[in-house]
Amino acid sequence: MAVHLSAPNPQDIHAVTGVRIGITEAGVRKANRKDLTVFLLDEGTSVAGVFTQNRFCAAPVQVCREHLAAGQGVRALVVNTGNANAGTGASGLAHARQTSEAMATLLGCNAQQVLPFSTGVIMEPLPVDKIIAGLPQAIAAAKADQWSLAAEGIMTTDTVPKAASVQVQLDGVTVTVTGISKGAGMIRPNMATMLGFLATDAAIAPELMSGLAKTLADGSFNCVTVDGDTSTNDSFVVMATHKAAHAPITSWSSAQGQTLMQAMLQVARQLAHAIVRDGEGATKFITVAVEGGRNAQECAQVAYAIAHSPLVKTAFYASDPNLGRILAAVGYAGIEDLDQGLIELHLDDVHVATMGGRHPQYKEEDGQRVMKQSEITVRVGLGRGQASHTVWTCDFSHEYVTINADYRS
Repeated sequence: MAVHLSAPNPQDIHAVTGVRIGITEAGVRKANRKDLTVFLLDEGTSVAGVFTQNRFCAAPVQVCREHLAAGQGVRALVVNTGNANAGTGASGLAHARQTSEAMATLLGCNAQQVLPFSTGVIMEPLPVDKIIAGLPQAIAAAKADQWSLAAEGIMTTDTVPKAASVQVQLDGVTVTVTGISKGAGMIRPNMATMLGFLATDAAIAPELMSGLAKTLADGSFNCVTVDGDTSTNDSFVVMATHKAAHAPITSWSSAQGQTLMQAMLQVARQLAHAIVRDGEGATKFITVAVEGGRNAQECAQVAYAIAHSPLVKTAFYASDPNLGRILAAVGYAGIEDLDQGLIELHLDDVHVATMGGRHPQYKEEDGQRVMKQSEITVRVGLGRGQASHTVWTCDFSHEYVTINADYRS
């Protein structure tokens, strides 16, 4: 049921020199399912990540933070689906560390050079023995051109694998940016997404990496929501292998830095949009653009109030132009001195409300025409300043309830 989203063509997803990926079936939760993925990184690869702001975070998130803080250089990522290893207490932490140790032994590196990731059902013990048993096969299968297969290997309730790739020229050298993500429900990242991995062969000064990960997340995954729920396992990792033979990027303000940043943002946003398009039960892709705020934060407040409203989302599903629901969400978004007499509301090209009331030329059939579209833009003007913020979301359908009612069965 994904909205204008299809599986990526493997020929369009470019390999990144310095990264090899292996996928196998470990039987983590179900048989005959790709559920264990490993990324093998050449020595010298720079890695940074951002993780869930949920205080009840999963064991692998805690271990990843520890390992990145150790600063020993990451050589591998291990990703399992089917089990989140969240809400598993001390044993969950031990299992995440066991996974890292087993992978490190196979690669001849330190356990702190391995980052573990898990996604799936919460509060069930991780079948760590199955994962460890599957690692040799995943390593043996590792190749550079398996990004599309890896996108399948990290799926849970996703209906479509999510991958994106671009190439740009830096100093006359072709540089590749490729990424994959997964997520369809429990999506309001508050940092990144359920799981996202983005790599480039560009040479980037290591001290820029942590800021880069946050900038990419803030410009993409932190602007999407499916249902307003921040997952326990959200993780977004950025890798730079330094294999491309161009002058290293030491500042994002340079022309080369801007070119690379825009390419990476393009991939990150494409992956973030794919998550919304594949939102559980989604039938519509909705852009909520709020402008005229005093600052971006209050614009974001309003955008998320609209995007999270079950009444708004179900109205979009029904193609019902009950647009007072949008105005109500603007009003309860938390801006105490908001002047409702300045509010403007558009649905695509239809001017719905002006100066806080119904536009004299607005006709309900015009609103319904837009609401029937599979892609819709809601534009709200606050009349308070020059700031703006955009959020991408989807509707709520009967299928969303069905998926989440049956998720563990």
